[in-house]
Amino acid sequence: MAQATGIGGVFFRASDTEALARWYEAHLGVPGFWEQETGMTVFAPFQRETDYFPHDKQWMINFRVDDLSTLMADLTAAGITVETRAEWDTPETGRFARIHDPEGNPIELWEPPAR
Repeated sequence: MAQATGIGGVFFRASDTEALARWYEAHLGVPGFWEQETGMTVFAPFQRETDYFPHDKQWMINFRVDDLSTLMADLTAAGITVETRAEWDTPETGRFARIHDPEGNPIELWEPPAR
């Protein structure tokens, strides 16, 4: 059977597409076209009633990061609110933080556990 081999893109609506693209590149290093490192990608629908991300949002993107502590410090210095919760982090799954882009879209940052 033919099957998907990975995510080819993430597309979403924005009020100011150019400004939002610049924000993602400036703060997360995500350019418009991006060759990624190999690693796990989770594709998982959530229950409609989940409180894992805001109820008024249909999706949340999760980015793998290589140094969550430094990235959180950089984001905070740039005036971006970073949320962490002890219950999000486990030795099996790694460390997590949450931010929102300028249009209110939720973003999860994930530093996988050391191999």
